Amino acid sequence: MHALRTISLWMDQLDEPLQARPALQQDIDVDVCIIGAGYTGLWTAYYLKRQAPHLRIAILEARIAGFGASGRNGGWVMGNLLGEDRLLATLSARQRRESIDLLHDIPDEVQRVVLQEGIDCDYRKGGVIYCAARYPEQERSLRAYLDDLYRQGMSEDDYHWLRPEALAGQLQVSNAYGAIFSPHVATIQPARLVRGLARVVERLGVALYENTPAHDWHSGEVRCAQAKVRCQWVVPAVEGYAASLPPLGRYQLPVQSLLVATEPLPASAWERIGLSQGQAFSEGSRQVTYGQRTADDRLVFGARGGYRFGGRLREDFHLSETEIGLRRDLFGDLFPHLKQVRITHSWGGNLGMARRFRPHMLCDRQRGLALSGGYGGEGVGASNLGGRTLAALILGQQNHLTAQPWVHDNRPLSSLAGWPPEPCRWLGYNAIICSFVHEDRVLADPASPAWRRHLASGLAGFMEGFMH
Repeated sequence: MHALRTISLWMDQLDEPLQARPALQQDIDVDVCIIGAGYTGLWTAYYLKRQAPHLRIAILEARIAGFGASGRNGGWVMGNLLGEDRLLATLSARQRRESIDLLHDIPDEVQRVVLQEGIDCDYRKGGVIYCAARYPEQERSLRAYLDDLYRQGMSEDDYHWLRPEALAGQLQVSNAYGAIFSPHVATIQPARLVRGLARVVERLGVALYENTPAHDWHSGEVRCAQAKVRCQWVVPAVEGYAASLPPLGRYQLPVQSLLVATEPLPASAWERIGLSQGQAFSEGSRQVTYGQRTADDRLVFGARGGYRFGGRLREDFHLSETEIGLRRDLFGDLFPHLKQVRITHSWGGNLGMARRFRPHMLCDRQRGLALSGGYGGEGVGASNLGGRTLAALILGQQNHLTAQPWVHDNRPLSSLAGWPPEPCRWLGYNAIICSFVHEDRVLADPASPAWRRHLASGLAGFMEGFMH
């Protein structure tokens, strides 16, 4: 039990015993077998049971609910989907606005459920601040991003620019050039959400088996060490662990993200920082930073991790001093008075990345397969939409959920874009990350000559476009 508490700050904060539920010991027959008791699996079970209480549903979890990314993430419930600009590009203006409204409603839908079901997960909808704070190029790139959002059909109610003086009223960062603010993000204590959802679906009649890894699966059957599950539908909700269930690893690669948490900070420190309404924040480099102020006044801060050759999972998330130091340096640049603050927790997790960075919700009716994934680190909110959508697909509904461009109805798994073989993936990923790190180092140095800054940004921009 102690080892499970070291998974993350979030799991350590739980005031419940982390006792695994009994494993599956004998063969069973169900309508829907869900592999994985993370957000996607639990949301799918929840919406299925709420709409079709008669369904027999079993969830198989390799460890305990929340062991994976659902208990390790940064706690952002985002009202968007990774790569939505490309996904929505072919729609009419009216269709695009309807899809945008569906995405923006994700945090509100999560709030509706946690209120209805009595899940206390420190939900706060304070929006998100994307700040330009460390060099002037960030302001130009963020303003260009904002213009692009408006071209896609967003309004100033969705995203608007904060001048430095307006930004200071919400977040006080060193050397601020401005920021983009959006109201469509909430922050939560993620482990309390996933553990709460597990209890809710059990109350609704879902059978949840823990310490029960799925060893093999195919149409109509999932095999475990001690038993097998016969079913009409299989829902492999494994995201960053897709490689453990071939052939899913061809379509969702595991990459890592790493986080740290400070000790609870005094009121005087937060008066110098802000974030009084539960806002999430990110700094505008390509290194993908993210943070929030927790309910007990800690700063949680994360940044991009890495990719392992062959898509191997990272099992050991005891962060090295170098890994912790990088994150300390990044948040220390934003908040210089926190450079020496004590870090009490450090952790990380595996997340799933789809080819071309396009999440997918797929239903293969011939094989009885329903799949949602490839969230690319934005799965806390996207998994809610994924669970609702898979429930609608399994129940044969045709509605606004199933009509979206990220939904592949009555399509085989092979219709998804697959990743190229190694060493192409490893070489490509590391080349891209190296270009991002180089750009950040050059632009953060005010003495860098203009030609070098232009070259570093151009290379990083080219590599970012190559990813897509």
